[in-house]
Amino acid sequence: MSSQPERRYTLEEYLALERQSDVKYEYRDGEIFAVSGGTLSHELIMNNVFDLLRAQLREKGCRIFSSNRQIKVPAAPPYRYADGSVVCGKVEVERFNGNDLLINPVLIYEVFSPSTEAYDRGDKFTYYKSIPSLREYLLIAQHRPHITHYVKQTENKWEQEEANDLSGRIYLPTIDCTLALSKVYRDVEFQ
Repeated sequence: MSSQPERRYTLEEYLALERQSDVKYEYRDGEIFAVSGGTLSHELIMNNVFDLLRAQLREKGCRIFSSNRQIKVPAAPPYRYADGSVVCGKVEVERFNGNDLLINPVLIYEVFSPSTEAYDRGDKFTYYKSIPSLREYLLIAQHRPHITHYVKQTENKWEQEEANDLSGRIYLPTIDCTLALSKVYRDVEFQ
């Protein structure tokens, strides 16, 4: 019984694929993973959070970015796609391969499914911690009302809190905003 060798990609091959495809991919140690698509719940939650934050950030000198914005992640080059991010003050970018990579998000959020939860909580969060400006990270479940919120305390210490039902609220101190779970999960139907 023979096993097929797994396909490894060079960074140049990955970048060429990104330029030619309508699908977004992330590059990890020679492997590529599609990051677009998903469930209706995922899309509704992403849109709800985007709208809630945009409304609260209007007069605060902060900008919110969608999942289309590539983020430079020093520990996982060349970049990652988050479901959303926020920058306060001047938006800083680094030009790479014809794209503007966001380099100074203060908040990043991910909407996870049971199949992506381990990566979003584990390696991806570890990679995001290498972004010097990052102060808050949100993990939002799509299969039930649940948000895990991390706030950076010191270089190696992050405080964690959770909200687990539709009456819950999460306060985001870095951007002085509050997310009510009832609004985050508006129009989402749980199985």
